[in-house]
Amino acid sequence: MAGDVRLLIATRSAGKMREIRRILASVPDLEVLGLDDAGIEYDSAEEELEPYNTFEENALSKARYFAARSSLPTVADDSGISVDALEGAPGVRSKRFAPDGGVAPVDLDGRPLDVANNRHLVAKLKGVPADERTARYVCVAALVEDADSKPSYFRGEAPGRIVDEPVGSGGFGYDPHVYNEELGRTYAEMTPEEKDARSHRGAAFRALAACLAD
Repeated sequence: MAGDVRLLIATRSAGKMREIRRILASVPDLEVLGLDDAGIEYDSAEEELEPYNTFEENALSKARYFAARSSLPTVADDSGISVDALEGAPGVRSKRFAPDGGVAPVDLDGRPLDVANNRHLVAKLKGVPADERTARYVCVAALVEDADSKPSYFRGEAPGRIVDEPVGSGGFGYDPHVYNEELGRTYAEMTPEEKDARSHRGAAFRALAACLAD
């Protein structure tokens, strides 16, 4: 993409949107739009866009859906956490890991759901020693120029270790329970700048930013 570009970020998560806007702010002549900015109202069909078994497929599904609705170049990401002691789970099921779905009706920003998912994760790891609770965050962003174009993918990963007690008030999702060994604190305790430099989403969207800036 060259010249002035309007790019739609296909997420309903306010936390994700804040992180992505910060990272893409470095790209010249880029106007970053959220779904509300583009006037795209919530539709329950969005809940069925991530049925696949890979981050790439789920990200592309969302990107193409919202590109079709907006007629804009669109990027969507699928992200989650893979825990070694759980054989990679929850992985692509991270958003809906809690067996009861966490909360009804759906909270679009995900906060009640985050609490339910974290409680379920901690319960699944009961009795697992601290040194065996290694995990990694994964983010895959899919960029399409329109609903039918060939996608470009950008992947990022970030290591961590799951802790029972939530620590920190920043971030979202699993961040209060994911301890970063390098800094000696959870992702929820990091400043926005620290998190952007180390997170899975930071890595994926920095790669996207470099591509857009070319």
